[in-house]
Amino acid sequence: MDKAKENRRIWELDFLRGIALILMIYFHVVYDMNEFFGYRIAYGSGINYFIGKASVILFILISGISCSLSRSNFKRGLKLLGIALLVSLLSYLYNPEFVIKFGVIHFFAVCMLFYHLLNKLNNILLLLAGTGIIALGAYTSGLQASNDYLFPFGVTSPDFSSSDYYSLVPWMGLFLYGMFLSRVLYKKKTSLFPFRIDDTVINFLGRHTLVAYLIHQPVIIGVLSVIKQIN
Repeated sequence: MDKAKENRRIWELDFLRGIALILMIYFHVVYDMNEFFGYRIAYGSGINYFIGKASVILFILISGISCSLSRSNFKRGLKLLGIALLVSLLSYLYNPEFVIKFGVIHFFAVCMLFYHLLNKLNNILLLLAGTGIIALGAYTSGLQASNDYLFPFGVTSPDFSSSDYYSLVPWMGLFLYGMFLSRVLYKKKTSLFPFRIDDTVINFLGRHTLVAYLIHQPVIIGVLSVIKQIN
């Protein structure tokens, strides 16, 4: 990225995105150690669980903000959808038991594709819709359907599985909150701070999260495989 484009970026969003990425990588290291390499490390509760959720919450809020600053959300959504389908295919080929049916990239792709419609909501409706979707998720999380036709919306059967799963309900509620925050905090589409912090590893990661997301799992599995062989 050239310096002019880099200076137009809102640095704190890159920084927070980088933090979210680091938290996600940590969580996936723990997940892979437990699921693929036999290390008994809990990730469904406790601090590891909260680190994983904190990562996703940050990503979704920042995505809602960033989409409000972009002019090409539909094109970006189509690109992400293609990548998401490829991720599903590759995860199935790696291990059908761990196929990703509707992961975080699928989620972001759908949000971007429908951003133009969501953006027609005023601020009050954004907050109400976001809260309503989150509340609906609390209700549907206890439901058990007889099929998985509605799995993108969080309604699944007891047999449903997806190694990465972020359904539109309730998670789109956070995306709408991000859109609201953008309207309140970033009306001028500039940083909230009178200074810039760009030259850090965290900011660099925040500017390249998609690439990092796509390569980090193969790298983690490769490194853990080597460690397992050494031990």
